[in-house]
Amino acid sequence: MSSTKDDHARRVAISLEMDWGFKRHLEVYAGCQRFADEAGWDCRIHPFVETVLGRAGESATFDGVIARATVPLARVAKRTGTPLVNVWLNTPAQNLHSVFPDVGRTGQIGAAHLLGRGLKNFGHLGFSRDIDAREQLTGFRSRIEEAGFECSSHKFSRTSVERNASGWEEFVAGVTSWIETWELPMGILACNDLFARYLVDICHSRGLHVSQDVSIVSTANEPLICESPSPTLTSIDLGFDQIGYQAAAMLDRLMNGETVDPRVELVQPVALVPRDSTDLYAATDPLVSRALRFIAENSHHRIEVKDVVLAAATNRRGLERKFRDSLGRTIAGEITRLRLERAKRRMAETDVPMKDIAIDAGFRNADHFYKVFMRVEGVSPSKFRGEPG
Repeated sequence: MSSTKDDHARRVAISLEMDWGFKRHLEVYAGCQRFADEAGWDCRIHPFVETVLGRAGESATFDGVIARATVPLARVAKRTGTPLVNVWLNTPAQNLHSVFPDVGRTGQIGAAHLLGRGLKNFGHLGFSRDIDAREQLTGFRSRIEEAGFECSSHKFSRTSVERNASGWEEFVAGVTSWIETWELPMGILACNDLFARYLVDICHSRGLHVSQDVSIVSTANEPLICESPSPTLTSIDLGFDQIGYQAAAMLDRLMNGETVDPRVELVQPVALVPRDSTDLYAATDPLVSRALRFIAENSHHRIEVKDVVLAAATNRRGLERKFRDSLGRTIAGEITRLRLERAKRRMAETDVPMKDIAIDAGFRNADHFYKVFMRVEGVSPSKFRGEPG
């Protein structure tokens, strides 16, 4: 990590459309600034940095740029030899050094979560021309089809619902027509939290219950959109802070004259944060459905497999077999899975100490919680929560 060039602090421009106020812009900026603080950079927010780089005699105003790179900016940066790192997946500019979220992976994560609910009918809501929506649909559909099911999709124009929303009625009519083709219960992955909210409202207007009739997973985990009103939205956190940090690290190497390979770097999603919109437990077998509901309502208590068997009014061997046939997992595995989801929700939404989260989620103690979390999630609870090392 280098902090100087020709005996002056690096001057870096950040251009991210932060006036939109979305987490995807603000957290990318925070990640960039975190690296900049470590490197000793002099960072400036500049929404139209291409106008500065393009002025005669001012090409050296910035040593590097991190941006949602437009075609004009890419051209000016190339002409002036200014290192540029792009964080806008849908930019029409080509052949840029870039850092993006792995949106294909979000499709797989969303599919796994909905499949874990025992659902058999699936759909994806996304923009018609955006690369991220297309890659997410590919990941989602591949995981759904791998499990032996089919996936429908509804695509719409971004411009129809943004700014003056000139195509709003057409958007609502299109989603409504799509809903009429569903076989309930349905599992839906939406490419964006805001449009998941629109979908919730349209479902309610059609008399559908979220999550009993339709279970919805969204993308980005914007807290103000996901956490109110009811039902709260299950969403996939893309790790925007890390995207910003990695973009700054890539820019640092470029400013040092290093060859950066690969040209495009993908950042893995942080986690799926479960909330009300996927609190659905569907299974063809009524005994399994009854058992799932009991587990969902009581997993935070100290229940055991024998308690689930008693609630389902059947025998253990038969219920275990039905679980494996219907869901591909054991009764004990389902109890653990829901305890972990409850714990992850509490970690994401509160500052409650880990020992209290462990007990609240139904684990014996904090040590037991730590061991199970590490085994299943592959990271420690504190790292998942983003606490300092």
